[in-house]
Amino acid sequence: MRTSLLSAAFSLMILGAAPTFAQSVTATAAAPITWNNTLDAAFQQAKATNRPVLAVFSGSDWCKPCIMLKQEVFDKPEFEQFAKDKFVLARFDFPRSKKNKLPADQTRQNELAAAKLNKEGSFPLVVLLSPDGKVLAKTGYRPGGVAAYDAHLTSLLAKK
Repeated sequence: MRTSLLSAAFSLMILGAAPTFAQSVTATAAAPITWNNTLDAAFQQAKATNRPVLAVFSGSDWCKPCIMLKQEVFDKPEFEQFAKDKFVLARFDFPRSKKNKLPADQTRQNELAAAKLNKEGSFPLVVLLSPDGKVLAKTGYRPGGVAAYDAHLTSLLAKK
């Protein structure tokens, strides 16, 4: 019985009647959230969707709290699920290592964003902004992982 089921399934796969494993995995995988790399693009999307902007300033190769925030929160699927319908995301990175050097245009965009929102040069810095550019709140790294950070962001928005 077991052998006949396997051979029937194999025959269906060869004939193309059943999706391959790779097709079924990709069909169910959600598209990852997109991080904008310019303030203009983030604000255009925020105005179109009426969602606040979550702008992150980081030093990805030298700032330990930045690295921890990315690994513990922003890289997790739970954060993607939380953020996808609540925020427009923007990331502005300031790596120091030559091997991680950004293209000149991206460096310029990051510096423009920092001149507007991170004059103090704080890292990591997370800025919540209204779609029209008003600063709603500023925060940084907080321990506790995704659930704690999501709750923190929600409480910051509730105050505004």
